Amino acid sequence: MAALLGAAMAAQAQETIKVGLVAPFSGPFADYGKMMEGGIKAYMKDHGDKVAGKKIEVIIKDTTGPVPEVAKRLAQELVVRDKVDFLAGFGLTPEALAAAPVADQAKKPMVIMNAATSVITTKSPYITRVSMTLPQISAPMATWAVKNGVKRVVTLVADYGPGIDAETTFRTNFIGGGGQVLESIRVPLRNPEFAPFVQRIKDAKPEAVFIFLPAGEQAIGFMKAYRERGLADAGIKVIATGDLTDDHVLPAMGDSVNGVITSFHYSAAHKSPENQKFLKSFADTNPNGGRPNFMAAAAYDGMHVIYEVSKKLNGKIDGEKAMAAIKGMKITSPRGPISIDPETRDVVQTVYIRKVEKVGNEFYNVEFDKVADVKDPGK
Repeated sequence: MAALLGAAMAAQAQETIKVGLVAPFSGPFADYGKMMEGGIKAYMKDHGDKVAGKKIEVIIKDTTGPVPEVAKRLAQELVVRDKVDFLAGFGLTPEALAAAPVADQAKKPMVIMNAATSVITTKSPYITRVSMTLPQISAPMATWAVKNGVKRVVTLVADYGPGIDAETTFRTNFIGGGGQVLESIRVPLRNPEFAPFVQRIKDAKPEAVFIFLPAGEQAIGFMKAYRERGLADAGIKVIATGDLTDDHVLPAMGDSVNGVITSFHYSAAHKSPENQKFLKSFADTNPNGGRPNFMAAAAYDGMHVIYEVSKKLNGKIDGEKAMAAIKGMKITSPRGPISIDPETRDVVQTVYIRKVEKVGNEFYNVEFDKVADVKDPGK
């Protein structure tokens, strides 16, 4: 009986491709996990739950926020106990960096669906990223600002890997183009109180402030302080990475973000058949999910990569062969064409310059300029 049961379990395992989704589903960054799960549901609605004759099973693990030790433990459980074929998700850089050694030791493909510090993919040859890096989206913002007459700025970023990447890349490109950075402000990742920082920006009297903050509550908090402290009335513009005007929270931000200029790789307002299909599938599978954002789109694309690899390997997932299949892969995404750089395993994509405008009765990030085939400039 034991032998028969063991054989049945082995047969069942062979008929399943398991994806371990590691992300925050509770705490201040809970929307990150929910957006990723929503994007995965949308992809599986469009493409089914089987590939290469095997059922795709997604196992969800909640990190509760940027808690590296939890992310590492969950990744280990997924590999050792659940025997996943892929690790995926990783909303925040500390989670991704903590899990990287697990992917490396187990030789498991790890698909980053958000975490955006440049260095992540260097931590293991089994890591690829379908989302973005902060240098990739910050450099075009600096170039656009200089070209459009912005000469004096203050930068304000969250004080962790992505924020430092954004600050460094923006400064380098902005100063290189002839601009002047009057002050560089870093704020705590957890629960920042923006009023004193916003007052420092006002006192410096720049033409604009360049912002990177994690998408969600912090963006709402900053823009509230920006209005209350009179920066808009003082003529200080906001330029930012698109995290600040995240599509998912934009409807709740109201007039405070009207006119904000951002650089980013995805907008819910992007005009393409692929995006229209994605928006519909997301709405169908997440009836109370609100508007999908860049994390949902990246999770959708991450599943596309996982399905393509599974097809190429006929359902038999081997770490080395999976990474070979991923390198150089090209797909058409809801955001436009993307590819995986064979050298860095990082995404190559179009970066759009957008302006928050009212479309009908709602605010959207409306694209008006773009830079095609952008790589991480630091790699």
